[in-house]
Amino acid sequence: MYFELVGPIAEIERIAMRNSIRDLARLRGVRWRKLKGIATVRLGNGRIRRVELHWYEALGVGKGR
Repeated sequence: MYFELVGPIAEIERIAMRNSIRDLARLRGVRWRKLKGIATVRLGNGRIRRVELHWYEALGVGKGR
């Protein structure tokens, strides 16, 4: 589903890292961690909702590189 962040992600917390990540087999290489946080998003239909987001993060991977 398409969504757009319309505010900052708050209450960020680590929920898994390294071997405790179930998708580790497809996340190769560096030390990954799974995070969650609360954010306000605009959905594809235009509605704005407060949601809990989950994502993976690793140093040296992605935009910051």
